Amino acid sequence: MSQGRPEGTQRIVMKFGGTSMAGTERIRRVANIVRAQAAPNADGVSSEVAVVVSAMAGETDRLINFCREANALYDPAEYDVVVASGEQVTSGLLAMTLQSLGCKARSWLGWQMPVKTIEAHSKARIESIDAPDMSESMTNGEIAVVPGFQGISDDGRITTLGRGGSDTSAVAVAAAVKADRCDIYTDVDGVYTTDPRIVAKARKLKAVTYEEMLELASVGAKVLQTRSVGLAMKEGVRIQVLSSFVGDDAVSADELPGTLIVSDEEMDELVENGDMERQLVTGIAHDKNEAKIILTRVPDKPGAVADIFTPLADASINVDMIIQNVGRDKGETDVTFTVPQADLARAQALLEDRMDAIGFNRIITDSHIAKISVVGVGMKSHAGVASTMFRALSDRGINIQAISTSEIKVSVLIDEDETELAVRILHTAYGLDAVD
Repeated sequence: MSQGRPEGTQRIVMKFGGTSMAGTERIRRVANIVRAQAAPNADGVSSEVAVVVSAMAGETDRLINFCREANALYDPAEYDVVVASGEQVTSGLLAMTLQSLGCKARSWLGWQMPVKTIEAHSKARIESIDAPDMSESMTNGEIAVVPGFQGISDDGRITTLGRGGSDTSAVAVAAAVKADRCDIYTDVDGVYTTDPRIVAKARKLKAVTYEEMLELASVGAKVLQTRSVGLAMKEGVRIQVLSSFVGDDAVSADELPGTLIVSDEEMDELVENGDMERQLVTGIAHDKNEAKIILTRVPDKPGAVADIFTPLADASINVDMIIQNVGRDKGETDVTFTVPQADLARAQALLEDRMDAIGFNRIITDSHIAKISVVGVGMKSHAGVASTMFRALSDRGINIQAISTSEIKVSVLIDEDETELAVRILHTAYGLDAVD
């Protein structure tokens, strides 16, 4: 990736979230971390650096409230103009702070590069980034500071990428400038085998594959935004997850490793070189933001299931687990599925409005559930992962309400009150506990 750069130089994109940028004191700490990365490391390698920043913690919510107060039925295009300003403020402040530390730095707003996006305002997707000018300035030793979360539409208007969009911005910038690595600084120092707040013996992982991280992100792990991992996988961008809460004597990320998110090929190399052990299961994730819906006595005939899920899809309600029971003698069946808890009321109202058209008897809902997932690429080549999960939960009297699987994941629904117990049991059952 370093073709065309001076020998002994690497190119790094760094991303800092809203908590890291919450006030001038924290911005100065971030500036020190950036300056340390730009300086030559222990091996004499210096870095060409771009930094992607979020708005200060709470700022986007404050701006959204202003939009709602101005007009409850606000124009999404004008909404983007307002909410994109949070990242513009932090990018300018960080550039100024870096300058005060003796670094060459400037900000590059979404329209200046430009970051071209497609689809709707407030939930745009990045189509391409034209970054030759910024790339040249980086080569000349200037630190580029980029506001995340924002871009520009075909008609020249500011767009925003939706919640968590700054992670996606960072990966897209890394792909555009052909970075050697994209460092995502968060409030944790890496990806763990499970939530360390639940399991004290959770271990930090040296590396995780894109595929595993995608599954972990989709089933409740909050470390990285799902779209950013998908883009990194598509573009081949190496990601490293690090903690932004380091002291003022910060060293570069080359000397303070977190967790690498890499391709299957690089993971195989790490295992072969003895830098990693191949695990059957990589991690245990949990998600309490699920709700279960049961439709009873649905007609057991072609098209009945489509009548249920088509209106939900049209309303942009994501459905996760789906179970259709074996049909009864009278040509009826029960259909169970899950939706995000925030969409439960809307989904219930939609289905009740279509009760006669679908032909079900009644609707039963439950928002006091949790999804527990076991993830690992080792499942592709080893049998018995699911049975270990089921047996471990059964031995502790935890009832499984629904099951779904993929090639590298097994998920179950359980009662919400048993979430922490289930996570601890499974973490031990798969041998993931750290050794004292």
